[in-house]
Amino acid sequence: MSAPQPLKGITVVEFTHMVMGPTVGHILAGLGAEIVRIEPIGGDRTRRLMGSGAGYFPMYNRGKQSICLDLKSEDGIAVAKDLIAGADILVENFRPGALDRLGLDYESCSAGNPGLIYCCEKGFLPGPYEQRTALDEVAQMMGGLAYMTGPPGKPLRAGASVIDVTGGMFGVIGVLAALEQRHRTGKGQKVTASLFETTIYLVGQHMAQYAVTGTPAAPMPARVSAWAIYDVFETKDEPVFIGVVTDALWEKFCKLFGLDQLWEDQTLRENNARVEARDRIMPQIRALIGGMTAGEVIAKLDGSGLPFAPIGKPQDMFDDPHLNEGGLEDVTLDNGTEVRLPTIPLEMDGKRIGSPQHLPKPGRDARAVLEGLGYDAGRIDALIGNGAVGEST
Repeated sequence: MSAPQPLKGITVVEFTHMVMGPTVGHILAGLGAEIVRIEPIGGDRTRRLMGSGAGYFPMYNRGKQSICLDLKSEDGIAVAKDLIAGADILVENFRPGALDRLGLDYESCSAGNPGLIYCCEKGFLPGPYEQRTALDEVAQMMGGLAYMTGPPGKPLRAGASVIDVTGGMFGVIGVLAALEQRHRTGKGQKVTASLFETTIYLVGQHMAQYAVTGTPAAPMPARVSAWAIYDVFETKDEPVFIGVVTDALWEKFCKLFGLDQLWEDQTLRENNARVEARDRIMPQIRALIGGMTAGEVIAKLDGSGLPFAPIGKPQDMFDDPHLNEGGLEDVTLDNGTEVRLPTIPLEMDGKRIGSPQHLPKPGRDARAVLEGLGYDAGRIDALIGNGAVGEST
């Protein structure tokens, strides 16, 4: 069963690096768009990151074509402009003004292609900070997410590039909205998403809490939970998260685990009363769960309707039986290694997004892309020969 391709026929030119910009292209590619990724001669440096950055390139650049251009050369810029002239969408996430200085600003690009949707992924939307350099971690620290994630006095970034990826998702939302508007008007537009404002949207629930109650939100490890039982519990071996988020689930939880005395206590029948009584009820529950293995706890909870979760690690997900029913796709890395990586987490018309993908070597698709522009073999050879275009070896 072939994967859905709702954006088939849409062409995208991508000037990106790191995570936020490539996320936009990756999602659009997963939905069927054709992505031509413009890299510097020799390839995007993101390819060579080590440590926690080693997964950035393979995760967010599957399903794309690669051409390497020297954008400091007239010939390289000319190729870029020809690609943009025929594109539906341009995506970029370089520092403010970087593409403008190359003559690739929105006004210049849209003059020759009025239907172009020009997606900018930046650190900040317009305002006093817009010229600052931002990173995922900068935005998390500035916007209050790191404060909310770590224990009091110890701000901590989230355990994944959540702002980069979510900012990329907002970029995709803007692009899709602009495509729909173009159907009615025939005109493209500039769409901008940002790291800082994305962070603020995510912490908006805590801002709203303060606006409603007048009490600042405490960091998550020190928060007063909305539910009495919404915790990670130690077992004989591995910890397990359990959430009891309704009064009906409290009854079910007590019956599953034989907590007859707690259920018979009429003062604990409503959630808010249980929240106030946490100091009394939690020691009993922790002692009970602590005397069981994680497998025993999960066996009781599975199928009960109670929210629960083992504490997984990223490397565990490769063997997860649920993900192996469509949540992972086969990927051939640029060195030939075959791995499996997460698909776009959508199902459309009963079909999962995702199909076998190859990660391109730098400039792998140079000749095919240039031929698609109508360049003849002699012109292509000349561009490669003078260094304006890099070719994969």
